[in-house]
Amino acid sequence: MAETLSVQWFPGHMAKTRRMMAANLKLVDLVVELTDARIPMSSRNPEVDRIVGKKPRIVLLNKSDSADDAVTQKWLNWYRSKGIVALATDCRSGKGLKAFTAAAKEVLADKLAQWEQKGMGGRPIRMMIVGIPNVGKSSLINRLAGSKRAKVEDRPGVTRGKQWVTLDSGMELLDMPGVLWPKFEDKEAGERLAFVGSVKDDILDVEYLAMRLLEVLREPYGDLVAQRYKLEEETVRELDGYDLLEAIGRKRGMMMAGGHVNTERAAIMVLDEFRGGVIGRITLEAPGQQYAPREPKLEETEQ
Repeated sequence: MAETLSVQWFPGHMAKTRRMMAANLKLVDLVVELTDARIPMSSRNPEVDRIVGKKPRIVLLNKSDSADDAVTQKWLNWYRSKGIVALATDCRSGKGLKAFTAAAKEVLADKLAQWEQKGMGGRPIRMMIVGIPNVGKSSLINRLAGSKRAKVEDRPGVTRGKQWVTLDSGMELLDMPGVLWPKFEDKEAGERLAFVGSVKDDILDVEYLAMRLLEVLREPYGDLVAQRYKLEEETVRELDGYDLLEAIGRKRGMMMAGGHVNTERAAIMVLDEFRGGVIGRITLEAPGQQYAPREPKLEETEQ
């Protein structure tokens, strides 16, 4: 098996985002943390726990339509066991978002009761939306607001400044730019972030990235890879990542002069099809499984 891809990426605006997040936390009642349901652990910025502290929180496992349903349910159960409200959502289609308003009121039930006692029953709930790049924050806001209030592009880092959005329910959302962290201590977490597109491809070797993705998929989802690219499942499980990438390119007719496979074209296709859910519903992490090097933590740190 090839060595895990080393990913380092920390543009200057992300340091600014961390400071902005900490400075604006006092303005909100609730933090809504978006994660990617395909990598629920790796897509959680560990610094969010430190910044958010004990502020009430909802975790959304977004892009769940591309994730393995059974594994998503394990994550929802894991969060429930920790006393955390978590929802499986797909912000592009709106799936799972009908439960959002009720969940927010559930998390803030004590605070809402206090407001009622103080004659502040009409005060809007104010929420901060946080998450890594390309996890679906703009799509969430647009769905909840019922209109195109936020600019949506399918590439990391398009949202730059903070913006308040008022929802039809009367709630108010504070969107924050996506934030990664200065250094990936866990190489596998950085690699998974690159797989799903949270790190820009133009700083990576896409052929090596696609090769590594195929190696990761080979055991748990070899059947889906075989079905998608019309290969024998045994072949998928036996070939190393590069040979498998070549076999896929050959099947798709991505040939160059001299009978060589255009592995760059094949790599771009494999990454696009994985990210678009075309290969199948796939999750790369589950609570307690051996390929997850650490379990996610929701630290109760004082603000």
